[in-house]
Amino acid sequence: MRKTQQLYEGKAKKVWATENENVVIVDYKDDATAFNGKKKGTIAGKGVVNNKMSNYLMQILEAKGVKTHYIEELSDRETAVKKVEIIPLEVIIRNRAAGSICKRLGLAEGMDFTAPSIEFSYKCDELDDPLISEYHAISCGFATRQEVDFITDAAFKINDVLREYFASIGVELIDFKLEFGKTADGEIVLADEISPDTCRFWDIETHEKLDKDRFRRDLGGVENAYAEMMKRTGLD
Repeated sequence: MRKTQQLYEGKAKKVWATENENVVIVDYKDDATAFNGKKKGTIAGKGVVNNKMSNYLMQILEAKGVKTHYIEELSDRETAVKKVEIIPLEVIIRNRAAGSICKRLGLAEGMDFTAPSIEFSYKCDELDDPLISEYHAISCGFATRQEVDFITDAAFKINDVLREYFASIGVELIDFKLEFGKTADGEIVLADEISPDTCRFWDIETHEKLDKDRFRRDLGGVENAYAEMMKRTGLD
């Protein structure tokens, strides 16, 4: 698999074209951002952690019937994936109260929900990814009713699979962000990544944070948290 032309560079990844028009290579960076790019820094080794962990988790999901963009891990930082057109929705699944929902609703951090919740944001950096309802997504043409229903069902299934897996390694999945895209033949698949950048991970016993919140909130020990997640998943 050979890189030909850089197609895109985002906050955490570069995307390269290949000789196959339906395959791209994702190159994970150590750059770290928070609050929609307002806070910037570097987390040493983050690109390796996110690449390897995301690939591993997507293979777990594939085995459970969830279609993803994953094709092949090429190196510590690079992975071949199906080229997709990203649906402009960020999908957030929450199992406990943490982050922005605590501020919006006045909830105590760590409050357990009676059931997992789902939120949608319009994927637009210029607008700081505003929260929208599923009806906004449909009426604005971001997705069809059938696509929203499919994504919703897939997101909750992904949550069930990942919660069970992470609990088996002593980690609680607090919340996480997902993105979906359409392949050349119109199939909707899970895209982007699943990593300490996009998930909140707490140690089940101590509630120690093992994710990018340590960077967002200047808690220290950021690299150690990412390394701990690599260790627990057996990828180090």
